[in-house]
Amino acid sequence: MKLKLVKFDRKKEKKFDIDFLNADVAKKVSAFHRSFPQYKPTPLAVLDNLSKEWNVSKIFVKDESYRFGLNAFKALGGSYAIGQYLAERLNIHPAELTYDMLVSSEVREALGEITFITATDGNHGRGVAWTANQLKQKSVVYMPKGSSVERLNHIKSEGADASITELNYDDTVRLAAEDAEGNHWVLVQDTAWEHYEEIPKKIMQGYITMVSEAYEQLKELDEKPTHVFIQAGVGSMAATVQGFFANVYGEDRPITVIVEPDKADCIFQTAKANDGKLHYVKGDLDTIMAGLACGEPSTLGWQILNDYADAFLSCPDKIAAQGMRILAAPLKGDPQVISGESGAVGIGAVNEILKSSEYVDLKKQLRINPDSKILFFSTEGDTDAAHFKKVVWDGAYSI
Repeated sequence: MKLKLVKFDRKKEKKFDIDFLNADVAKKVSAFHRSFPQYKPTPLAVLDNLSKEWNVSKIFVKDESYRFGLNAFKALGGSYAIGQYLAERLNIHPAELTYDMLVSSEVREALGEITFITATDGNHGRGVAWTANQLKQKSVVYMPKGSSVERLNHIKSEGADASITELNYDDTVRLAAEDAEGNHWVLVQDTAWEHYEEIPKKIMQGYITMVSEAYEQLKELDEKPTHVFIQAGVGSMAATVQGFFANVYGEDRPITVIVEPDKADCIFQTAKANDGKLHYVKGDLDTIMAGLACGEPSTLGWQILNDYADAFLSCPDKIAAQGMRILAAPLKGDPQVISGESGAVGIGAVNEILKSSEYVDLKKQLRINPDSKILFFSTEGDTDAAHFKKVVWDGAYSI
């Protein structure tokens, strides 16, 4: 299987309002996350020797394996969405909400017992379970068939009632939504559909902390990326990255490429059709990139990507595996980044584009040259450690 590219018109008309992802919102979201005792900005790795290998100016990798001790960025979204929901329940101004207030006995007594439910490939569910556990509330987490038992156990360790279904990801989401309604639970889902957009919108805002940290870290280095390669499942996180950078950089924003697994490339298929409709990928979605194994785009995410993303890239699993190995065994002098299957696919894709003569035209289309400064988000560490070793140590899914 080969890389496949769809390119959009950068100057196309912008129809969707992205103000909910602007710099002022970022300050409020970051203040909320900074109130958590576990909060520390995650590192921005600078891979100077890899940039020489690729013949580009700079390579930056935002390493989310350090986030809240949970090995992935997802808790940023779940915690913020749950916090905002509770602020509304308590009639507290969202800006006044802090971690200490949320976990106080007074708030617990005022709220009573709440059950939060979600569907997940792993990282989002762990973040929701962790947040509920911090707040001494309950959580129910459903995972699609084929999910990692290690990821399931991570979620259970946070006190969640968690289980693996016999359904694919999108049908598991539907099951969670049905059970939320039937049991009067609160659905905290990181994808949006018609009549369910408010909580997904808050989750997207929660992700801004990751992006705004990267933005500030780059400013400290007096750097600005020319390119961003960002992976997508339903498209919520990718749209947050895209929306925030479109706000802060305006027309001078980086060229943004959305990267997906070819077995679950619903964003790519929607972009390719370019007919104003969402396009779904059905079936088992059998990719090693578990966090991206989603067959139906988020309505919110797609509207932003449709307006602002520059290109969409569909990749085989071998590309993600190559990215994992490149980051885990860096060139001498570069920092190591432990990146899982979903976190490393962008690095693998760019490596293939720049090292293979087959993709010379694709490289030109994306305007990658010796002056390019490329930013990646490694959104997870080795959240399935056994599979990580299988890929990195044993060479599974080699190109």
